Amino acid sequence: MKILSRLSTLLLASAMLAGPALSAELRIGLQDDADVLDPAQSRTFVGRIVYTAMCDKLVDVSPDLKIVPQLATEWAWSTDGKELTMKLREGVKFHDGTPFNAAAVVATIERNKTLPESRRKSELTSVEKVEATGDYDVKFTLKAPDVTLLAQLSDRAGMIVSPKAAAELGANFGSAPVCAGPFKFVERVQQDRIVLEKFADYWDKDKVFIDKVTYLPIPDTTVRLANLRSGELDMIERLAATDATSVKADESLTYSDVVNIGYMALYVNIANGARADNPFGKDKRLRQAFSLAIDREALNQVVYEGTAVGGNQPFPPNSPWFNKDLPVPARDLEKAKALIKEAGFERVPIEMQIPNNPVAAQMMQIVQAMVAEAGFDVSLKTTEFATLLSEQTAGNYQLSRSDWSGRVDPDGNLHQFVTCEGGINDTKYCNPEVDALLNEARASTDDAVRKQKYDAAGKILNEDLPVIYLGHQSWIWATKKEVTGFVPSPDGMIRLLGVKKG
Repeated sequence: MKILSRLSTLLLASAMLAGPALSAELRIGLQDDADVLDPAQSRTFVGRIVYTAMCDKLVDVSPDLKIVPQLATEWAWSTDGKELTMKLREGVKFHDGTPFNAAAVVATIERNKTLPESRRKSELTSVEKVEATGDYDVKFTLKAPDVTLLAQLSDRAGMIVSPKAAAELGANFGSAPVCAGPFKFVERVQQDRIVLEKFADYWDKDKVFIDKVTYLPIPDTTVRLANLRSGELDMIERLAATDATSVKADESLTYSDVVNIGYMALYVNIANGARADNPFGKDKRLRQAFSLAIDREALNQVVYEGTAVGGNQPFPPNSPWFNKDLPVPARDLEKAKALIKEAGFERVPIEMQIPNNPVAAQMMQIVQAMVAEAGFDVSLKTTEFATLLSEQTAGNYQLSRSDWSGRVDPDGNLHQFVTCEGGINDTKYCNPEVDALLNEARASTDDAVRKQKYDAAGKILNEDLPVIYLGHQSWIWATKKEVTGFVPSPDGMIRLLGVKKG
């Protein structure tokens, strides 16, 4: 018996030595859960993080915010700016084994333009048609020049999906998404995890060193960091600014940050259903008063410990697109009170919905206290982030806090939010003059002309305030020391090519 036992032990040890090395799994803590995993339908920031691993785009964005090749290897504009031609990468496969080619690009762009549930329509509104001019050549014909199209194709509008899977699943594509990225979809449990695994036939597979990626939504920043320190996670995004110092001092962790290209904002229900019928949604003087009652610099210094800056526009103050003629306003309680009185009120009740993470909650509690001194009685309604966005879309809100991760082209921070038919215009603000200016900005290849248009539109928006901007934060990540090769990017995405663990 003892001999058999020893033999069994030796055989087991031998089998373990001969077996494959343990696979490298990267567990990433996200601040929110993603919404539907369909590039045509989704709108969440964390959804884009997942797509960065799962769904390659026609073009990507480099850390220095340049447009670089991905599924398209080169491109060119026609002289009149109304045609964009692209050469596509050959030898690429989708996760279901079907080939990537020009026909797949055409099918995806058409799906983004025509699927009833698509949120990409306004991003592609300038595209009159897209056609395959060869097996690996496509041509976009535009209704009018649109310099922003390349930037749109560097995001969800340019994520090419398997035509086979899209045709089979339709609007349910998000239940089993099939793209052409370095990792393929395995499973999703709502509010718990999204699991991807390495795609063996990825076109750039030599740069993939992770075998499995698990994304875990953990809204509480303290819990996210605790899980990182305990080893339950390997990486977290949106580390709380209050934890930056302790992470930098922790020899087992690596700290990374970069100023982002997005913004933090409050969205006002102007005309989105019955709940827009309230004084705050109807009278811009009240919105102006609310904005003037906020001390943006103090707010961002307190909540983000100096890592964020106050803002009143969709572009940060250090952006070339920022309108210096509209500086971030200083707090002016007397003027705020005067505007409220002029509008016929002493106290103004408002319900504000906020996401269920501690940093946002802290920020909004401070805003609540600030505006109360002017005459606003704000009640806070805390909800899970994907639900908050659904409520915004449905118009079931008065005032809502939602951040935007930002886009490389200024159009991506503005057009779809405030134009009459904008795909993410949850406020239902509509001003034909603003539409005209933003559409003209899209059509020009001259940055000086575009700047004039954005400045003019910004002046109107600063008066009407369908969106009340609060500031601009930095993206902050923390990783275990054994995770190497991560390069922070101002767009906040987690790109996993070149990332190693152990």
